Amino acid sequence: MIKTTSITLLLITASVSVCMAGSINNNVWSPSACGNEPEIPVIKKDNIETYNQSIKAINEWQQASITYNTCMVNEANADKALIAKIANEKQNKFRVAVEKIKVDTDAAKALLDKADK
Repeated sequence: MIKTTSITLLLITASVSVCMAGSINNNVWSPSACGNEPEIPVIKKDNIETYNQSIKAINEWQQASITYNTCMVNEANADKALIAKIANEKQNKFRVAVEKIKVDTDAAKALLDKADK
């Protein structure tokens, strides 16, 4: 039993370190492998040349934003799935422990009741 539990904990720990994509700091989640979020470009209206440069920057920003947002959503989904998996495993472990305590308590009570008669 101890060997199985140790192996399970080792696998969970390995899964957490490999699969956990983002990080939470000061209640703010951030993806870890997506780079920096692209800064929104400013539209320049000085003249046609600066306006055209702004449009080029907007097009580049849109492509970079699509890449960043796709990466962010993938990391968020991976984190969400991993958190749910670990929470379910912990809940199942708790249920097993509660059931074991119930069985042990019932057995002890039955034994004491039998000895008391």
